[in-house]
Amino acid sequence: MFVQSAEKALSRKQRLQEKQRRQLAVVDTVDKAEAKVRKAEVELAVAVTEAVQVFGDEQSASEGLDMPVEAIRRFLGMARDEAAGADQVSGAGEGS
Repeated sequence: MFVQSAEKALSRKQRLQEKQRRQLAVVDTVDKAEAKVRKAEVELAVAVTEAVQVFGDEQSASEGLDMPVEAIRRFLGMARDEAAGADQVSGAGEGS
């Protein structure tokens, strides 16, 4: 009787381990995808910043890119934040 119970317990344990393994794999996949999205957003923010410079202002860039001004401003802010973060990282090593 005990052997049968031990087999069931092991089976439950194996099922739980497999479920946890799949969950961790999905979380890892989502984390990697989010990192790719973040990188793509930063690249788009840089491109939008360049477009604003080329078109002359946010409104002209909005019309030229067929993108709402609010989106243009969001990407400009993102580019500024990214540049500020890069400045902090590069500046941190200089004081050492």
